[in-house]
Amino acid sequence: MLATLPNAFTHLAARDSGLSERALRGLLSDGALERIGHGLYRKSDAPPADLDRVELALRAPEATLCLTTALSHYDLTDHIPAALDVALPRTRRQPRVAAPVRWHRFDEATFPLGRQTVEVDDGLVLGLYSAERSVVDAFRLRHREGEDLAIEALRRWIKRRGSTPARLLTMARHFPKAEPALIHALRILT
Repeated sequence: MLATLPNAFTHLAARDSGLSERALRGLLSDGALERIGHGLYRKSDAPPADLDRVELALRAPEATLCLTTALSHYDLTDHIPAALDVALPRTRRQPRVAAPVRWHRFDEATFPLGRQTVEVDDGLVLGLYSAERSVVDAFRLRHREGEDLAIEALRRWIKRRGSTPARLLTMARHFPKAEPALIHALRILT
């Protein structure tokens, strides 16, 4: 039955696949499984993965990597965040996780804009905002995240192959508070 489960799974998924409590405890004691969190398991022979991101994907399917974490993913900043920046829709409750996370609440209407997914384990995905959305968010939240982060991200984004200001401004139109500052910075940098 273990073969039918993905590399990482929840206790509920194990039960639904027919794995009994006794069998699960046996697999843990035999070393075939490792516990990566309360009610979360991973096959011991699975290839290496970022367990913090795996935990997030299992506990909060809507979780989306944002701000410095997303900018770092796209190599748009040299900042290395001490905690993962993760966005959830404002109406969703944040799950308890062991991973170091800085939670951000985004408006329900704009939450899906620029949201993509990235595979964090075999068949397990986590949300990730696009490079354009991440730059716009850095400008939108520059009062909290720092203007230097936003300017550095924009400067690097402009230098990327295939990046066009029109695509960035199309995203920025959904965020009226970020658009004027972004346009001003684009005029200076281009």
